[in-house]
Amino acid sequence: MSEDRLIDLETRLAFQEDALRVLSDALAAQQRLLERQERSLRELTARLASLAEAGVSRGTAADEIPPHY
Repeated sequence: MSEDRLIDLETRLAFQEDALRVLSDALAAQQRLLERQERSLRELTARLASLAEAGVSRGTAADEIPPHY
């Protein structure tokens, strides 16, 4: 194998390792975001259920006062 070909392969490997690290970091950040969103969704679902149990209605569009009043 020639010296130039070896240098080319090492350069490609270095770029691929860097790209892999960047993608791994991005995936980890997305996973953390997804976990936060799932936690928020569970909390909001529990809150909505407790409001429904307390008898608080969501209301309908017909129950709301128009903005011009």
